[in-house]
Amino acid sequence: MNDQTAQLDMNRIPRHIAVIMDGNGRWARKRGLPRLQGHYAGYKTLHNVVEAAAGLGVEVLTAYAFSSENWSRPREEVAGLMELVVVALRAETEMMMREGVRILRTGRSAGLPEAVRREFDAVSEQTKDNSRIILNICLNY
Repeated sequence: MNDQTAQLDMNRIPRHIAVIMDGNGRWARKRGLPRLQGHYAGYKTLHNVVEAAAGLGVEVLTAYAFSSENWSRPREEVAGLMELVVVALRAETEMMMREGVRILRTGRSAGLPEAVRREFDAVSEQTKDNSRIILNICLNY
């Protein structure tokens, strides 16, 4: 337990936390980086949030990651985001199994690339019996 968590009242930890993954492109622009680097930084931050939430006993974490409005972004950015989803799922599967994270996808399947649907289905199946924390990823909502 670090100094910050030592100050928490563990009886007041919420059961469900939802986060909106917004501002990654602006974060990158402020630093002179490509927008996709901002999205990658957002993914790494979500990784840390998942681990922290699980450690605090949060039961459900929902991340609003890609709304239906995001399809209007430049084609290259959307393609990069979809590729990042697949890469992140593959990279995080071991951690999800080790930490007891069950992952679910919420949102419309229509329009999502086949690779994204296939990877989510595979990781959801692998993690279906994990029970420490549920991670809902909202895509195309």
